[in-house]
Amino acid sequence: MGPAAMKVALFITCVNDGLFPDTPRAVVEVLERLGHEVVFPTEQTCCGQMHLNAGYRPEGLHLAQRFRQVFSDYDVIVSPSASCVGTVRELYGDSARAINDAVLEEELEDIASRVYEFSEFLTNVLKVDDVGARFTHRVAYHPTCHSLRVLGMNEGPKNLLRHVEGLELVEVPNEDSCCGFGGMFAIKNAATSSAMGDDKLTSVSSTGAEVLCALDNSCLTHIGGLSSRQDSKLRIMHLAEILAAQEPTRV
Repeated sequence: MGPAAMKVALFITCVNDGLFPDTPRAVVEVLERLGHEVVFPTEQTCCGQMHLNAGYRPEGLHLAQRFRQVFSDYDVIVSPSASCVGTVRELYGDSARAINDAVLEEELEDIASRVYEFSEFLTNVLKVDDVGARFTHRVAYHPTCHSLRVLGMNEGPKNLLRHVEGLELVEVPNEDSCCGFGGMFAIKNAATSSAMGDDKLTSVSSTGAEVLCALDNSCLTHIGGLSSRQDSKLRIMHLAEILAAQEPTRV
């Protein structure tokens, strides 16, 4: 018997809302397939990651307080973005602590305790590894820095991929190396960022993978942009989109 049906609030994130709507749609599809209700609080805005990373703490905390207000009525908040979840989990409380606001720190840490990255929610909360997906392709997985180093996720996403029917998961050399995106880092250190991305792309290409997936569309955009300039046929997909896939059986 599977876990009892849950009501899940979708934290969509700016990048997905503006550029990759198929990713949050895939999250909804998978969760509903598993028997859970997904709601979308329409008042949500940016979580403040860019502001806090750039040193604009008051502006970032203003958005953090808004995030708390918008999602305060929900016990479970799920997002297809390890970097935004990492912001809520790590930067919110740290930023409030830095200005010695203990009340705000407690409020933000309370809301942060209810926020999960999508695959983390599947594996750690719902305790599922097979979501009924079928995707008959050779796939490489890139553990983004926030997913691996902030949220401590590594085997969980790969285990979900191993249970996708028809999928061949390949091992990427030096898979834990940064792709070079890093948000503000890619803007301020463009040459270094591109060089790191090229190294990552070389490692992925050596596997013969048809598809590269990850938990952050921001990192995938960086790698995908470099790949397109090399006329590579590598396909870029968020993990959620693979888990939502139900391709027909090949004859």
